Amino acid sequence: MTTPANPDPVWRPAPHAFADPSLPSAVRIYEVGPRDGLQAESTLVPTAVKAEFCRRLVAAGVRSLEVTSFVSAKWIPQLADAESLLAELDLPDTVRQVVLAPNQRGLERALTAGAREIAVFVSATETFARKNLNTTVAGALGNARPVVEGAHAAGIETRGYISMCFGDPWEGRVDPGRVAGIAAELMGMGCTSISLGDTIGVATPGHVRAVLDAVVAAGVPVGSIAGHFHDTYGQALANVHAALIAGVTEFDTAAGGLGRCPYAKGATGNLATEDLVWMLHGLGIHTGIDLDTLTDTSRWMAGHIGHPSPSRVATALTAARA
Repeated sequence: MTTPANPDPVWRPAPHAFADPSLPSAVRIYEVGPRDGLQAESTLVPTAVKAEFCRRLVAAGVRSLEVTSFVSAKWIPQLADAESLLAELDLPDTVRQVVLAPNQRGLERALTAGAREIAVFVSATETFARKNLNTTVAGALGNARPVVEGAHAAGIETRGYISMCFGDPWEGRVDPGRVAGIAAELMGMGCTSISLGDTIGVATPGHVRAVLDAVVAAGVPVGSIAGHFHDTYGQALANVHAALIAGVTEFDTAAGGLGRCPYAKGATGNLATEDLVWMLHGLGIHTGIDLDTLTDTSRWMAGHIGHPSPSRVATALTAARA
């Protein structure tokens, strides 16, 4: 009897595309690590490291990248170098580069710095709006409107974020109709895409479908919707799959699972880009992302922030390649 040759110790997802017309052939990975991920870190990452992080993500195949936020340094000191970062970046024009602008002053700063796409941020719940945005839901929408209109006047697109779409640590469950109304209002202002955030990671697949159905029924095209899922209760990938079946083709993730919600006990970081790419590639869905290069990037960044990546795929691939 012959002994089988040792298999390659580094596994890769085997594509098993199947005849399901509800699944897309390709998905856009919207990488939020440089902004949403690093702003949650206690360590102040140098501008040069942030710029190199962005370059490495692009080298891994990322084509939609949220770079920074033009928010007051008093509120988020980790992103106080927004202008300096944009000045240092030299990414290809083919890369979508987005910055968050919370108000008109932030928009003015972003436009002066050469921003190419703007994101605005609102909440689906009053308590989170008050605690995180220092305003009401109506106030956040009111602040967003001149930003969206100003960006449009400058000839650039705006992405709308809605946080707490599925649950709020103070208010509990969130009515899908409330989320739908806010999404429709953002689209009416001129946002070209809407990201629905499961900020504390409490959604389940059926809940995801209920919110998506309500948002689409309110007049928001499914092609303009993105999913932003956290993995607090281990449901992020299942929620992505439910959204895929519903027609969503853009998902927010962070390399290595960077980022967290400081307002929810036990809330974990963003869905790790590596984990989502592994699942999508296994479904035969194109992402354009190279897992090895991405994993190397997450490991490199982990060295700068002082703790390992929580991504299961990144951890497994790193161990297998050691």
